[in-house]
Amino acid sequence: MNRKITVNMMSSATKVKGQGVGSAYIEQVNLIKSMSDKYEVTEGARVFPDITHYHTLNPDFYLFRKFRTKNGRSVGYVHLLPETVDTSLCIPKLFKKVFYRYMISFYKSMDFLVTVNPYFIGRLEHYGVDRSRVTYIPNYVSSEKFHPITAEEKAALKRKYGIPEGKFTVVCAGQLQVRKGVFDFAELARRMPDVNFAWAGGFSFGKMTDGYKEITELSKNPPENLHLLGMIEREDMNGIYNMGDVMLLPSFEELFPMTILEAMCAHTPILLRDLDIYPDILFDFYRAADSVDGFEKVIRRMMTDAEFYAKCVDDSRRGNEFYSKEHVTQMWDEFYTMVYNSIGGNS
Repeated sequence: MNRKITVNMMSSATKVKGQGVGSAYIEQVNLIKSMSDKYEVTEGARVFPDITHYHTLNPDFYLFRKFRTKNGRSVGYVHLLPETVDTSLCIPKLFKKVFYRYMISFYKSMDFLVTVNPYFIGRLEHYGVDRSRVTYIPNYVSSEKFHPITAEEKAALKRKYGIPEGKFTVVCAGQLQVRKGVFDFAELARRMPDVNFAWAGGFSFGKMTDGYKEITELSKNPPENLHLLGMIEREDMNGIYNMGDVMLLPSFEELFPMTILEAMCAHTPILLRDLDIYPDILFDFYRAADSVDGFEKVIRRMMTDAEFYAKCVDDSRRGNEFYSKEHVTQMWDEFYTMVYNSIGGNS
């Protein structure tokens, strides 16, 4: 190849704080920019590149996609499906139906699609998307930004956030939504008064958020050991994961949460709801339960069984190593090269 492959990233993901989509966008763009010997990356530029990569479903992206990609190929990132939106936002029924049709039409209009979880290749096929156009590439998190810190630093952070020291601490990061399992998290706090529970995140979509009224009432009178930290800037999230003795994500539905990868970078043990999507991407790097009773049982074991806890820490560390920069970079390089070679005259 005599010249660099040009890639123009199109996204509005960073405009709304507290979204994993925004974090994923930042990490993916930085990853491709690190291969500057082969790729020339622009963001939202008025150019006609080899590859236009759409990270979000903006209407203007859809309207002008053929014009922007007249000399190249389009790539769509699948961060949403109708079922994930359905359990996240309260949208009027008519608008919801229109939006879902638009979403699937957007995906079908792309030359290629990327999903962060292989489970959703089958779901896309269910909506009529040709699975041969869909590629699985996992999310990635920089270990330079997310990493273990010292015990002294952890203690200082707990004092900063008003979290009592000397207690086992369970952390969660994510938007305050019913889908995220916030009420199960609160119920665990009520059942386990000897344990700290801290949730970092807020209402990224305001009153549109599913369960907004109920969650607002909870935040006014939470259990004494439940600390709702609100929206935390991404550069401060490494400290949140490190404060936790375990990162619990009780979500009922996910694609591939960035929070899991970020917590793994800190080698914090991972406890998740037992969902079908996790085994294919997280293997044996985490612990799972399917109810509040189950979560409590695993947390109690972590608190009392030192050997079991050490194994959980090591499993999280192995997960961090598996999703290394080198591994994911290679996957993106192979994918973009394939897309470029599909352009007439480049193969």
